[in-house]
Amino acid sequence: MGTKGRATPRIVCCAIPIARAAGKVLVVTSRKRPDSWVLPKGGWESSDVKLEDAASREALEEAGVRGTITRFVITIPTPSATYHFYELDVNSLEQEWLESHERRREWVDYAEAVRRLEWKKELSQGLKLSSLAPSR
Repeated sequence: MGTKGRATPRIVCCAIPIARAAGKVLVVTSRKRPDSWVLPKGGWESSDVKLEDAASREALEEAGVRGTITRFVITIPTPSATYHFYELDVNSLEQEWLESHERRREWVDYAEAVRRLEWKKELSQGLKLSSLAPSR
């Protein structure tokens, strides 16, 4: 998959929306693959002051999530993109949001979230390194 004409890999910021008290993760359907699940993620834009601002913006646009970034998880480089993962403690969910007519969202437990994200290796890897992962 290369860099799609870019000189450098795309910078992608990814939110891991968490309901801490319930121990749940919010996953959303992919627009390109409506039967597959992803974490809210997207490209860093020049209007985003920090990488975590992009992760928060993507969570709101893709999942209708409002919350607080509480932890940087990891940066995962791939040939086409560099993924930056952040935990986002969810404060509220919008009933209508920018992509609400294009995506479904669902709260799932950690194991189910890992299972649903396995098709996209970097997403499951980022989640497995989050604070929700069982201690080894």
